[in-house]
Amino acid sequence: MHVTHLSLADFRSYARVEVPLDPGVTAFVGANGQGKTNLVEAVGYLATLSSHRVASDAPLVRMGAERAVIRAAVTQGERSQLIELELNPGKANRARINRSSQVRPRDVLGIIRTVLFAPEDLALVKGDPGERRRFLDELITARSPRMAGVRSDYERVLKQRNTLLKSAAMARRHGGRAGAPPATRSAGADLSTLDVWDQHLARAGAELLAQRMDLIAVLQPLADKAYEQLAPGGGPVALEYRCSAPGGAQDRQGLYGQLLDALAEVRKQEIERGVTLVGPHRDDLLLKLGQLPAKGYASHGECWSYALSLRLASYDLLRAEGNEPVLVLDDVFAELDARRRERLAESVAPGEQVLVTAAVDDDVPGVLAGARYTVENGSVVRV
Repeated sequence: MHVTHLSLADFRSYARVEVPLDPGVTAFVGANGQGKTNLVEAVGYLATLSSHRVASDAPLVRMGAERAVIRAAVTQGERSQLIELELNPGKANRARINRSSQVRPRDVLGIIRTVLFAPEDLALVKGDPGERRRFLDELITARSPRMAGVRSDYERVLKQRNTLLKSAAMARRHGGRAGAPPATRSAGADLSTLDVWDQHLARAGAELLAQRMDLIAVLQPLADKAYEQLAPGGGPVALEYRCSAPGGAQDRQGLYGQLLDALAEVRKQEIERGVTLVGPHRDDLLLKLGQLPAKGYASHGECWSYALSLRLASYDLLRAEGNEPVLVLDDVFAELDARRRERLAESVAPGEQVLVTAAVDDDVPGVLAGARYTVENGSVVRV
């Protein structure tokens, strides 16, 4: 699978740009701040419905514009598709496939799959648990696009359950006094629905947990192999899932019961604090290098190798399952020493489509020969 054409309108720094793309390696070269990362960010957005750089859509819309449009032509074998996303900050985004009538944005998931290496990846090892949860969930969705709906259901239920718990916590603090906000005075009656929300949360949460655990099982050996390629003799690496709901369940039904039991166990604390304390949103992925956690113990270079090994493992997994992803290397090589740079380049060079950004030509290893674009002042020109 590869992107044959990328079109942007009012996206980031681009009022409008058209970029034809070929299979193989394409490098976008330009000084910092010229817009090269914006191009690959747009491709990644089509694959994940999110940016690897910002948490909301507002920064993606060019200053002064109301909306942005990302459009891409994609070829897989003999089949070609045109996908389009319209980003409307503060409103619902819109999507089209093959210029048909409007579809849900999540319906485009799976048409493009990407694996993206970026300087931000260091947060996978050094950052908060949310970074690692996002890594798992985006890869889960790339493997099975229907999981976007499960993730959305879980987030919706979690938000509504937290609202109920917050109201209950406020009611406890006010003690039902006259003048307390209406939401707090009615919270006691509202808590009668908490059992129902527990069931909804556990059902969606069990599905998400089962998918995460299955992913880790298949990703573990691939990550260990990738780390050995990047830093021979430096491993092994191990991935351990840390579940906030205690128990050893593995299947969906067992995880459902495990989550329900955990929610019942912490209900008093949840009502006191006004927040959901167990579930996939509180879990973590422990990354171990040898016998120690990588976070806090690994050197800077080891953390980089670990983060890269997770991305390489993701790439190998998606390739093995068919529909090879587009590989994006966003300003990565400048962050690596010569040894890691060459080993990474050799690993990814055979990819069907590899998109590279770099500040100067010398940052692109020779093994990644291919098309070159110069990016400067919003202009993207093929060399």
